[in-house]
Amino acid sequence: MADEDYDKLSPEEREARDKADREREKAEQAALPYKWRQELGEVDITVPVPKGTRGRDLSVTIQKKRLSVGLKGQSEKILDGELCKEIKIDDSTWSVEDQELFIHLEKLNQQQWWENVLIHHPKIDTRKIQPENSKLSDLDGETRGMVEKMMFDNQQKQMGKPTSDELKKMEALKRFQAAHPEMDFSKAKIS
Repeated sequence: MADEDYDKLSPEEREARDKADREREKAEQAALPYKWRQELGEVDITVPVPKGTRGRDLSVTIQKKRLSVGLKGQSEKILDGELCKEIKIDDSTWSVEDQELFIHLEKLNQQQWWENVLIHHPKIDTRKIQPENSKLSDLDGETRGMVEKMMFDNQQKQMGKPTSDELKKMEALKRFQAAHPEMDFSKAKIS
C-alpha cells in the first residue's frame, strides 16, 4: 500500500494496519536463521550453531558489503549475501559462545537505520523504529536536538515530505509574502 493510501486511513485503520505490518514483520524476522538488533551506529547478529561448535569450526567472512557464515566442511552456508549497507571492516568482529555465533558490525554510515541485514532478506519498516530513549536522553541538549532533527529530516525525506530546513524556508517565505502583498511570488523558487 502506498503512503498516500495510508494517509487516507482513519487513526483506527492506521493502528490496525501498523499492527498487522508489525506482526508480519515479526514473523518474517523470526523465520531468518539468525536474530539481529541495531543502533544507529552498529548491528549485532546472533546465529545459533550446533553444540560444541568452536571458532575454528566456522568459516566467517566479513567484507565491506558482504557477510558469509558457514560450518567448515559443509557446502551449505548458514548466511551468505550482500549486506544492506557498507560496514567498517576493522571495527567489526565475531565470536562463538554457548551454541551462538555473535557478529558485531560497525556501520559506515552511522546516521542510518538498516532495513535488513542481507539485501535478499525481508525488510523492516525503519520509519517505525523507536531508538532507545535512554541513549537519546544521555546526550547533551545540543547533540540531542541535532540527532532528533536528523531523525525527523530522515523520516520526512523517506516520505517525500519537506525537511525541517525546507519547512523553515517555506514559513519565512509565507511571512514575507504576507508582509508584502503587492509583490508577485508566482515565479519564486525556494533553494
